[in-house]
Amino acid sequence: MPSAILVLNAGSSSVKFSLHDRDAAGSFGARLRGQVEGIGVAPRLEARDEAGRDLVRRALDRSADQEAAIACLLDFVSEHLGPSHIAAVGHRVVHGGIRFGSPVRIDDAVIAEIERLVPLAPLHQPHHVAAIHAVARIAPALPQVACFDTSFHHGQPPLARAFALPRALSATGVRRYGFHGLSYEYVASVLPEIAPGVARGRVVVAHLGNGASLCAIHEGRSVATTMGFTALDGLVMGTRPGALDPGVLLYLMDEHAMDSRALSRLLYHESGLLGVSGVSSDMRVLLASDAPEAQEAVDLFVYRIGREIGSLAAALGGLDALVFTAGIGENAAPIRAAVCRGAEWLGVTLDADANARAAPCISAAGSRASAWIVPTDENRMIARHTYALLAASDAAG
Repeated sequence: MPSAILVLNAGSSSVKFSLHDRDAAGSFGARLRGQVEGIGVAPRLEARDEAGRDLVRRALDRSADQEAAIACLLDFVSEHLGPSHIAAVGHRVVHGGIRFGSPVRIDDAVIAEIERLVPLAPLHQPHHVAAIHAVARIAPALPQVACFDTSFHHGQPPLARAFALPRALSATGVRRYGFHGLSYEYVASVLPEIAPGVARGRVVVAHLGNGASLCAIHEGRSVATTMGFTALDGLVMGTRPGALDPGVLLYLMDEHAMDSRALSRLLYHESGLLGVSGVSSDMRVLLASDAPEAQEAVDLFVYRIGREIGSLAAALGGLDALVFTAGIGENAAPIRAAVCRGAEWLGVTLDADANARAAPCISAAGSRASAWIVPTDENRMIARHTYALLAASDAAG
C-alpha cells in the first residue's frame, strides 16, 4: 500500500502539517513539515524539507478560510509527491472521551462523537472537526484517521481516573481523562533506545510548552497525569491557570457576576503565565524580562511542577527518571535546572554543563534518579497509528 501519511493539526488560525513515509526499517520520518498560518487575516503557506530547507512560502488569498487553506496544502503535497499519492490523513484530536481508547478510522458516527466532545476541549476540538469535514469535502475518497490525546491514559487504574462526585455523574463520563497522550506515547516508545536502564521503570515525563502537563509512566504505561476532565487542570500554562479551587469559580460567579463565557475567557485565555506576569505567555520573553512579575510567573510555574512531580512520584512509589520534552522542556535550560533542583529530594542531581548543552542525559554521574531531554514528535506517532490502522483494514478486507 502507499506509505505517505499526511498529518494535520488544525487550530483556530493555522493548520500545521507534515508528510511521513514508512522506510524499510518501519520508521516514519517527516519528508516535509509546514503550516498555513494567519487564516482569517493574512494566510500564507510555508513548508520545509527534512533538512529544514524552505520548499514554499506562498501568500494565499486573504479570504481563504480553513477549508481553502487545506485545499491549498493538499495541492502542494500532491505536487511534491509526484507520481505517488497520499495513503491517508491522520488528525490530532485532543479529546476522545470514554469511547475512543485508540485511533479510529473516521466515519459519520465518529465525527458525531468528536463533535459531542467539543465542550470538553473548546480551544481545539471545533478546529479538528472543521478540518475533518474540509478533507472529506475536498477529497472524499481519502481515508481519514483520528488519533486522540486522551487515548494513552485510558489504561490508568480506576482510582487515578475518578473524581469524588456522585456515581450518577461519573457514569455520564465526568472523570479524569488526561491529555498530551500522543507526546507521552512517543516518548515512551523511544525511551528504551535512549535510556534502556530506566525505560521500564518509574518515569515522570514533563511535557512543558504553552500547554503543560506531567505524566507518571511505569513499564511504558500511563499511571497518572496532571490534566483531568479538560486541559485546564494541573500545571500553570501559557494562558491557563492549572489546578484551581472550584470554590474560586463559585465566588467569581456570585460576587463578580461572571457567566460561563466570562469564566471560559478567564480560564483559557487570560490566566497562567500571561495572567501572573502581565507581560507574556511566552516563556522566552519571561526569562529575558527584568520585570519582577515575570520572575514571579516563572517561579510559580517551576513551583507547581515541583509539587506535581512529588505527587506523581507518590503514585509511582518512587522515581527512577525525570524526562523533559516539548517546547519549554526541550529548549529552556533554566527551567530544567530549576525543576531538577526542586527534585533533588527524589534523587535527581543535575549536571549543569550537560543541561546547558541540552545533552540527552542531564543528570550527574551517580545521580540516584536520572534526568533526560527527549524531543517529542506527536506527528510521527500519528503517522505510525494511521499507517497501522490502514494496514490492518487492508489485511481484514
